[in-house]
Order: sequence, then C-alpha cells, then structure tokens
Amino acid sequence: AMIALARAYNAQAQGNLASTVKYAELALQLLPENDFYRRAEAISVLDVTHWASGNLESAIRGIGDWMESMTQLGNHVFVVASAFGVAELLVGLGRMSEAERTYQEALQLAAQHGPEAEHITAHHHLGLSMIYYQRGDDTLAAHHLKRAAELGLQTTLADWPYRWHVAQSQLKEAAGDLETALVLLNEAKLVYIQTVVPDLRPIAALKARIHLKQGRPDKARAWAAERGLSLADEVSYLHEFEHLTLARLEIANPQVNALLARLLQAAEAQKRRGSALDILLVQALAHEAQGNRPQALAALKRALSLAEPEGYVRIFVDEGEAMRLLIEKQSRNRDYPLSGYADKLLAAFTQPVAAPKSAIIHQKSDMIEPLSERELEVLKLLRTELSGPEIADQLIVSPNTFRTHTRNIFNKLGVNSRRAAIRRAEELDLF
Repeated sequence: AMIALARAYNAQAQGNLASTVKYAELALQLLPENDFYRRAEAISVLDVTHWASGNLESAIRGIGDWMESMTQLGNHVFVVASAFGVAELLVGLGRMSEAERTYQEALQLAAQHGPEAEHITAHHHLGLSMIYYQRGDDTLAAHHLKRAAELGLQTTLADWPYRWHVAQSQLKEAAGDLETALVLLNEAKLVYIQTVVPDLRPIAALKARIHLKQGRPDKARAWAAERGLSLADEVSYLHEFEHLTLARLEIANPQVNALLARLLQAAEAQKRRGSALDILLVQALAHEAQGNRPQALAALKRALSLAEPEGYVRIFVDEGEAMRLLIEKQSRNRDYPLSGYADKLLAAFTQPVAAPKSAIIHQKSDMIEPLSERELEVLKLLRTELSGPEIADQLIVSPNTFRTHTRNIFNKLGVNSRRAAIRRAEELDLF
C-alpha cells in the first residue's frame, strides 16, 4: 500500500494524471479501513487529480465519501472545510443552486460547532457572494462579501489572502476599474501559496484578459508566447482558462474555431456545463467577429439554454457591448422560448452604474495625479485611529504593500505626513 501511495505521489509530481489515479486507487484497495490517516492521503491525491483532469463528478463523490467518514469521526471542522471544495466543483459543473445549498449547509454546520469551525467560513461567504453577484443580486452579494471580509481576519486557511484579492480584482474589473484590478492581481500573486487545489485560473492569464480589455493586445500576446500557447494545442481542463484567453486574443482568426470546438467537446464529455457556458460565449463572440452572425446566434442560444435555469446574469453582462448586441438581436424573436430571460439580461446591461470616485478625482486640477480606487480605500483608513499594521491587516496586504500605497498617496497629494494627507483630502472633498 505504501509503495502504491509513493508511486501516486511521484506520478502527481510529474504531472502524469492517469498514473496518479491508478496508484492512488490501488493504495485505497490495499490500505486497511481503519488506517484513516493514510487513506485520507490517498483520497486527497485521487480527488485532486480528478479535479485537475476535469472529472469533477468523480472528485465530488470522493470528497463526499471523505466528508461522510469525517462526520462519523466527529471531525466537523474538516467537513466544513471540505464543503467549500465541493461547492467550487459544483460551480465548475454549472450547478450554482447546488453550490449555494452546499455553502449554506456548511455555514449551518459551522454555527453548530463553535468558533473553530466558523473561523474557516470566510471562503464560504466569499463563494456565496460571487454566486449572488453572478445572479445580479447585489444586496445578498454585498452582505456575504462583508461577512467574508470580517471572517477573513480570523481564518486559519492559508490561501485566504490570495482568494480575497482575486475576487476583489474580479469585481473591480466588472466595474471598469481595470488599473485597480491589475494592482489587486499583482498583490494576489505576492500572497499566493500553492495548495493541493488545482490553479485553474492563473494570475498571468487573468492579467492578460484585462490587458485585452485595455486595448493592449501586445501584452496579452507576450503572455501567450511566454506560455508557449498555440491554437493547435491539445486541450485539457487544467489549461482551459488559458486556452479561452488565447481564443479571446485571436478572436477574429478563423483558426480559433477548431480550438473552441475541441474545448467544448471535452467539457460536454465530462458534463461540465459551467465550462461549456464559458466556451459557448467565446464561440458566439468569435463567430460574430468573423462575420458569421447565424453561427454566433446559434452559439448564444445554446449558452442561454444552459444559463437560464441557474440564473446567470453577470457572465453575459461582463462581456460588454458585443454581447449585448447579440442578445438584443436574439430577443427580437418573440417566439424564442427564452425571450423573457434575454430581456432580463438586456435590462442588466442598461442598469446605471455609479461613477467610481476615481472618475471624479480626475477632475481635480490641483492634484498631481488622481488616486486609484485602492489608494482611496487606504486613504479612508488613514483617517481612522488604526495603526499602519492594523490597516494592512484589514486590507489583507503586506506591510510593504501598505507602505507603497501610503507613499503614493503622499506624493499625489503633495504632502509628507498622515495628518497632512487627511487635511489635504478633506480640502479636495475626497471623503
């Protein structure tokens, strides 16, 4: 059994997913039922490998069996922590409603078992917040985001700062504050800690997408070259996000269609509806960019059919004007069964968005340079009684990052002290 487990670890380190599964399963067959520690090791290796391979259903079943064993042993903290992984997998499968229930049940369980369990639920509240954000329920999204921020100060899970920064970057990107989104991704990279969970959305790929939105394809192209990506690549779940980013970069190139077809075939074979939805939206935009409106609308119809039962909203809205025009074209067909859903999406596109404060700051003629959204957050906290280290903790950044923000604020305001910065900010009506 130990030899099989060692071989599973070696295969995992070499990226040989098939051999990892083979030896982890063999180890489980050979290990005694009461050897909980080593069986837990083998199960963890097996489930993570299924996850990285895109076999999300198998990963959910494996984690579910593990959670059942931990429940029988009374280890409820492990059960709560594992529920977050199950919910993430369900989101990947496009089953947001099940993910929502999984998060909520885990929160209820944590509440029954005291602070030790509750202190690891920042991840769960953040997951719920992003689900409600995806559905356009801003009230519930804000509630759970606030709770996540509070609990994040107490969590014992090492990857929390990374997850928090990535989520904040996503929200800033959606609000159109692309520079702050990039700053947050850079901060996320600094606090990244590798865990057993597959890194399916690498920071570099996330940054490349923002560069495309900024009209800087040269930077995205440099990323693709550095990664050695090609439209002719074999596809895998582990690199799906990168290949979809490459497809966005080459959106008007007809050769992108074959890559997207391969990605979609793999997603559908593994019943990953979340992946299929992402791919179909890029397909629709690619066909439209290539002047093939019928194919674009066909891909959009398939995407709408997948998205409507789960109430997806932001995944369409965040694609911007090109997607809005396609949905508008589709909605003109009043015989279309999902025309009501299309109307709902169009309404979400046209909802007014409050101008970020940084847009107002640009109008201040007596400032050296406008403050970014992140610098505004720091400035507001400088006005409080919190010390520098306490502000860094609240922002979930390192003391060095906090000092960099403070130095930039002082330079932009033309001051050299915290008190002077507050006074100058009040004169400029920045609070």
